Amino acid sequence: MAKEIKREKDPKREEKLAAFDRLLTVMDELRLNCPWDMKQSWGSLRHLTIEEVYELSDALIDNGVDEVKGELGDLFLHLVFYSRIAQEKNQFHVGDVLNQVCDKLISRHPHIYADVEANDEAAVKANWEQIKQKEKGNKGVLGGVPRTLPALVKAMRIQEKARGAGFDWDEPEQVWEKVEEELEEFKSEQDADKKKDEFGDLLFSLINYARFQGINPEEALERTNKKFIRRFNYLESESKKEGKELKDMSLAEMDEYWNAAKKIES
Repeated sequence: MAKEIKREKDPKREEKLAAFDRLLTVMDELRLNCPWDMKQSWGSLRHLTIEEVYELSDALIDNGVDEVKGELGDLFLHLVFYSRIAQEKNQFHVGDVLNQVCDKLISRHPHIYADVEANDEAAVKANWEQIKQKEKGNKGVLGGVPRTLPALVKAMRIQEKARGAGFDWDEPEQVWEKVEEELEEFKSEQDADKKKDEFGDLLFSLINYARFQGINPEEALERTNKKFIRRFNYLESESKKEGKELKDMSLAEMDEYWNAAKKIES
């Protein structure tokens, strides 16, 4: 007996389809008429796409709705751009791209579109990784982790994929014990090169613990980066108003401005 799939009637469906059609039309026109757009290739767009993804990431962390909307538009443009270039070479078109991802989503959600049971998030993720591994030709559980991912994000993906294969701790307490163990090993290591390895182990274990706590370590670290920048900018600007130079100030003096910045945020 087929499962009943919930669907909703979208009153804006035609509006959405028209907007996507408009984007395809504009892209076609730019590719045929604009000297810059005509010159672009997959290779020339690559670094621009990476920049757009990071701009979207910033907007998501800042929770700026208008900014997120704008950055999503920029990213949509890039996806359509790559597809248009492929179409010119008779490789594929944007319809092929969209149909392929729909097929993949249906295949990897057998608990929705087939008779597999998955009653929680962990089961869904486990099914996803197992199906993905089969689709990739059994190249290994970690074979699908992109080589060029930033190290922190790569560590997260490695751990998630290992968990999907059943290789993981059972309880958060076990993971924290591993953090403490790695911290002690880092503190006790004297050799400079080995100390670097121990620090990597410590970071890896902390990322693992964050995962168990439902924390995205990349997002958490970026929030701290932004917080540090805000407070340092306050320290710099407020001390300058009083005729002080950072290079001439003591750490205790700087701390007064730093603590003032913290009070403003709270």
